[in-house]
Amino acid sequence: MESMGKKKPRPRRSFTPEFKAEIVELCRRGDRSVGQVAKDFDLTETAVRLWISQAETDAGERDGLTSSEREELAALRRENRRLREDVEILRRATAFFAKETR
Repeated sequence: MESMGKKKPRPRRSFTPEFKAEIVELCRRGDRSVGQVAKDFDLTETAVRLWISQAETDAGERDGLTSSEREELAALRRENRRLREDVEILRRATAFFAKETR
């Protein structure tokens, strides 16, 4: 009897913006359904639908954050996290040196 265990998750893949744009264009033409395009290119239907949604947002057809706004937000969050860590280090250093001077 075959094992009834879980399937191994597929490794995470990354795709170029050009590839995503090509897939979105194939779906918009209407020759094939989103599911069929996803199947033909070995993609998940969910990922293709997200790419289509993001393309519509970038084109101003839908509300939401554009790709450039998402990138900027992620960069600002990284910088904010780094600055908070810097402040915490300085706070601890101040407390440490305040003890030594007494």
